[in-house]
Formats: sequence, C-alpha cells, structure tokens
Amino acid sequence: MSDDLFENTPTSSGDYDASSIEVLEGLEPVRRRPGMYIGGTDDRALHHLVAEVLDNSMDEAVAGHATRIEVRLDEGNRVTVSDNGRGMPVGEHPKFPGKSTLEVILSTLHSGGKFSGKAYATSGGLHGVGVSVVNALSSDTRVEVARDKQLYAQSFSKGQTLGALEELGPTPNRRGTTVSFVPDAEIFGDRQFSPKRLFKLARSKAYLFAGVEIRWKCAESLASEDVPAEAVFKFPGGLADHLAEQLGGRECVTTQPFAGNQDFPDEAGRVEWAIAWPLYSDGSTSWYCNTVPTPDGGTHEQGLRAALTKGLRGFGELTGAKKAKDLTADDVMTGAEVMLSVFIRDPQFQSQTKDRLTSPEAARLVENAVRDHFDHFLSDNMDRGKALLGQVMERMDERLRRKQEREIKRKTATNAKKLRLPGKLTDCSGEGDGETELFIVEGDSAGGSAKQARNRKTQAILPIRGKILNVASATADKIRANSEIADLSLAMGCGTRKDCDPEQLRYDRIIIMTDADVDGAHIATLLMTFFFQEMPDVVRNGHLYLAQPPLYRLTAGKESRYARDDAHRKELEETVFKGKKVEVGRFKGLGEMNPAQLRETTMNPESRSLIRITLPVEFEQRAVVKELVDQLMGRNPEHRFNFIQNNAGEFDREMIDA
Repeated sequence: MSDDLFENTPTSSGDYDASSIEVLEGLEPVRRRPGMYIGGTDDRALHHLVAEVLDNSMDEAVAGHATRIEVRLDEGNRVTVSDNGRGMPVGEHPKFPGKSTLEVILSTLHSGGKFSGKAYATSGGLHGVGVSVVNALSSDTRVEVARDKQLYAQSFSKGQTLGALEELGPTPNRRGTTVSFVPDAEIFGDRQFSPKRLFKLARSKAYLFAGVEIRWKCAESLASEDVPAEAVFKFPGGLADHLAEQLGGRECVTTQPFAGNQDFPDEAGRVEWAIAWPLYSDGSTSWYCNTVPTPDGGTHEQGLRAALTKGLRGFGELTGAKKAKDLTADDVMTGAEVMLSVFIRDPQFQSQTKDRLTSPEAARLVENAVRDHFDHFLSDNMDRGKALLGQVMERMDERLRRKQEREIKRKTATNAKKLRLPGKLTDCSGEGDGETELFIVEGDSAGGSAKQARNRKTQAILPIRGKILNVASATADKIRANSEIADLSLAMGCGTRKDCDPEQLRYDRIIIMTDADVDGAHIATLLMTFFFQEMPDVVRNGHLYLAQPPLYRLTAGKESRYARDDAHRKELEETVFKGKKVEVGRFKGLGEMNPAQLRETTMNPESRSLIRITLPVEFEQRAVVKELVDQLMGRNPEHRFNFIQNNAGEFDREMIDA
C-alpha cells in the first residue's frame, strides 16, 4: 500500500472550471429559486405575492401617509392593490442614470426606502425584496403612480422592463401607488388566487391598523356567499373588534376580554392585544409584527406569555392560592383566543416569508407593556380574576394528572396489552369462559384467603390497606400522590375523569369486598366515592358491584347457614332453625373465614349475592346524587351536620351500631 495520499487522484478536474460558475444578475435568481424568497411555489407562496404588495401599502398607512387601500381581484388571475399614499418616487435614480426610481424599485433586488428608517419608522417591508420578487414572478406587471398631481405608469413582464416610464398627464384628484400583476404560469402552473383567502387577508389588515380603510372588490364571477363583490373594512376598535367577531356568542370565563394597547418608551413602537378565554374551546392565536402575520410567533409571543403567566402567579399569591406558583405559560394560553400586534423599529425575522419574529428586544418591550395592564385587569374585579385563575389552575391540575399517568405508563407498562400491574394485584388468566372479575379486598389477610378461594381463570384479587383517601374532599395533588389510588387506576386500565374509557376496562365486573361491619361499610363508601368521581362511566355502565359477606354463621347439629345481618339472622332463627338450639358465630372480618367459607359465601357465582351499584340514567337525578355525595363526603362539615340533623328522626336507634 502506497503512503502517497494523492497517488490515485485524477490529474484533471474535468469540466468543473471557471466557466462553471454562473453569476445571476437582476431578477434571474428569483425566477431560478423562488423558494428562497416566497417559500416555494404552492398556494401559500402564490398568495404571499399579494401580501408583499399589500404590506407596502400598509406601511404607507402606518407611517400616516395613506388612509385608504383597495384590493381588487379580476378574472384572469389578476390582482390590483392601490393606496392613496405618497406614491413611489419616479425621478431618475442617482446611482442608475437613465432609469426611473420606479424601475429601479421594481427590477432591482434590495432596493427600497426602509433600510435607514428615515422614510418609515415601523414597516413590514424591510429588505427591498418584496415588490421586485412579485415583479420577477409575474407574467404581466403594471405600476401606476399618482404623484405631485401627475400620473405615471410603467409595465414589466417576468422581471423585464417593457418600456420607459410613461407620463400620462395631470391627475389633480388622485395620489398614491397602484400595482397590478398576474402570476407567471411558468412558475405557479395553473394555480388560481382564492377569493376567500384574499378577502380574509384584506379584512385582517384593517383590524391591525384602526386608522385605515380597506376596500375589497372582485369580479362578479368570482363572488360567492362567503365573498361579496364589494366590501369596505374599517374597525376603529382594532383587534378588540376582531376578537369580538371571532368569539361570536360564545361564553367566556371572563365577561370582558383582556384588550388594550400601549406605546413603548423612547418611541420604540407600540403593542396592541386582545385575549379571551372561551369555555369549551381549543383556542387560536394570531401574531403580527408591523401588520405582517407571523404564524410561528416569536419573541413578541414570548413577551406576552411571560406577562400573562407572571401576572396570574402574582394574583394567585395575592389571593392565597399557593399552587398558582406552579402555573406555566401553556396552562394560561391553552384554549385562549389570543391576538397580538406589535409595531417596532427594524424588526428581525427568521426568513423573507417573515413567519417568525426574532428581534430580542420585542420580548422585553411586550412583557413590560402588557404586565401592568393585566395586573389591573385581574385586581380591578376580584371575582373576574379569581374566575380566570380557577380556570387556569384546573388546566394545570389536568396537565399534572396527565403527566403522572404518562410517568406511570413509562414505569409500568410495555404496551396496552402487556401491562406490568401493581405489585399487590393477583391477576386472573382470563382463559375461562366466564366473565372476568376484580375483587377489591380490605386488608392483606383477607386478600390471602381470597387468593386461595378464587377461580384463577376468571377472578383477580387486589388487596388495599385500610381506608383509602376520600377523593371528594382531597386536592388534586393528594389524589395524584396516593399510592392506593394509583394502584386502583392502574389495575382498571381505563383512565380517569375525562380520559375514562369503559371500553378499556380490564375486567367485566369490579366487586368491592369489605368486612360486614361499620369500618367495612366506610371503606366501601370511600371506594364507591372514588369510582363515582374518577370513573363515573364504569359505574354508569353497570360494572361496579358490592359483595355481601355474611356477618353470622348459625349452626345446629350438622346444619349451618350464613346470615348477612341481624334481620337475616332473625329470619333464619324463626324458619330454618325454629325450635332448635343454635350456635351463633360472628365474623369480625373476612380474614376470619377460611378460603372454603369465603368462596361459598361471597365469591362463588352460584351461591353468592351481589349488589350492583348504579347511577340514575336521567341527568337531573344524577345531579342530585352528585350533590348528595358532595354533601356527605366533601370538604364542608356543615353539610354533613345539616344532613344528620334533618334525617336523624328517620333512623331506628336500635339499628345504630354504638
């Protein structure tokens, strides 16, 4: 093997020499690589051409020189945008002798009046690229300029100038610029402008700058039910009007939306916002910078998110809601209808299509401007502030619950079919013909007897230790942290609350099997409360049962019977054992039964008795049940005290287990 690295390299570089390097001049780079300038050649890119021209007219309006803009769509895929601003300069350009400034603007990349900030303080057009790109990608472009009471015009095609600047004579009652163009079919194929999309674009621009009037016109053949042939947009309320229209009649968390505007210090620009939190909504966001949509957000979005999050955290601290410190921006923004528009000097965008704002100062300016207003919005009406905080904290609780479920699944599950279940669960094989059952058993000792008494194919056992958490009076944090509840939820496999899906339940029956004493009844009540609150559909579909273990064993000679309670015992003594000497044994708990007794009395489908726990079908009756559960099991002890007082007379004193 040779040590010479260059031994096998070709002696010639082939065809790659100086002549291989092309230098594209004028607008040829745009036609060769349109994706670099407008993001591609699809429908979005096609409509971006209109946005580029319209942004120039909006810049005139924002600068205070134009009050009216007209957008017109004609047959033949032609769009015309005109304004009553100053009009493009038409005199000879000092760097290009013999060329009008209008021609330089239309046919030269990076030519414009927005680099220094002298002509425009805050503008959407920045790079001197927009209108020249439109010209390059259009088969027919015509520009008319009314300036100094004179009318001028010039025509172009595919970036090439078709003739010198025309002087069309005096026009005493007209001023401004009109740009009319037809996209080049060589670039965009047979794609046509969408009247609905352009109509929406024109309307949104009117919302973004309250001082401008935008007129919409389109050919009668292109009009439809959604798109009129003519319309005039002017919204003195700006974004607040836009939000009100978008909300329609939807109910919101706060009756008044959070809307306003604020100038930045040192004439750095200004910000306008409008935010509402509708009930039962997925929400939407609209971000703008210098009237240009930034669909991917950016630093102005970061500033708003920070202001809202810090504001709600501070309000939570003020009102004693300690958990508010854990709020995140996503908790605040999810489900909200958000509109934000900033005007800043020399904005920086991620690309020519301006999808994302990257100016670092925007975050600080927006946060400082919005924060004070939001603090006043919350504290001026405490009920309004508490309502919004409550809604956001509910979303936070939901997020934390989902996070915990994901963590459980990561720790304990390989997939939906093969679940690594709680350690105490003794699962069934599911190989039998009968329906599968899960027995929730009080205590490990009873659990041991139940394991021996069960049918291994169809019956599973989950022992629980003592009294589980009362979910009706516990916070979401306590519920999430409770290991017994985590085991129960995991064993069921069907999710909880909103995510509860009875179809995913791993068993056909869930049977609560507790001792037949007061403590057992209490534990059963806590478990039923858990299912009612966390898995109501499981109860509603008839999957939940209550076992009826016996309290007594009655024996006379070789004959023995089991009694559920005192009434059943009395009945047996007066019938089966009448006139006989009866030995009565009392079971203190399930653990005192041997497996054979437990199977015979409580677990064998042929000899046991079960009580099915159901909920009323009618909504009104379910509401009554929920109210009763809240009263008896909830946080307020007054409700329980009142219930006892009102119903004490209905109980037989002898039935009370003292």
